[in-house]
Amino acid sequence: MSRVLLIEDHHTVREGLRIALTRQGHTVEAFETGEQALAHLSAAPADVVVLDLMLPGMDGFEVCRRIRANQDLPIIMLTARDDDMDVVAGLEAGADDYVVKPVQARVLEARIRAVLRRTSARAVDAVAVAVAEERHRELTIDRAALVVRKDGATVGLAPTELRLLLELSATPGRVYSRQQLLEAVWEHGYLGDSRLVDACVQRLRAKIENDTTAPVYVQTVRGFGYRFGPL
Repeated sequence: MSRVLLIEDHHTVREGLRIALTRQGHTVEAFETGEQALAHLSAAPADVVVLDLMLPGMDGFEVCRRIRANQDLPIIMLTARDDDMDVVAGLEAGADDYVVKPVQARVLEARIRAVLRRTSARAVDAVAVAVAEERHRELTIDRAALVVRKDGATVGLAPTELRLLLELSATPGRVYSRQQLLEAVWEHGYLGDSRLVDACVQRLRAKIENDTTAPVYVQTVRGFGYRFGPL
């Protein structure tokens, strides 16, 4: 049974989602404001956060950044419209996925199950190889321990960032399209949103590259997608 932290200021929407997710077997803690949710999270663990972007007081972007600064919880954001600026800003703040309002409970529940699957050890095992620890210049990837180190220091990666790195580095030099990465990392079996991939790549590069303008590890293949180097 998963523990869902739901942050939504609209009472009717919040209660509807809480009831629907509870019926699906989740334990749901629902809050109206980001301040309330962060105070709760500091004392009680959660498995996944569902976060509305437009909140009174502290907005969802800041809530997302604060959660991501301290914990590696998967975050699904709720946005009122499929707006490029809102979606990209939310993803850059650290969200793993998003659902556009009005939210269909079955869609949100499916996204929650998907994000929980891919953050589990079983999901990571899909890209595991015989040798658990790999060295790529100053980067070390320990697949058995699910730890990434740069120059010997552990790199704090969010679950989706780790999953993306493991997927790409499993076959160095192979070029992956954004759609292939969506299906492998986000489990989106439809024509998904490439912004999820691009934003995650940006966050990952900020943590593992010495120069994000000339990336060595996560390289762009113009017009197609990404590959893992160094070649």
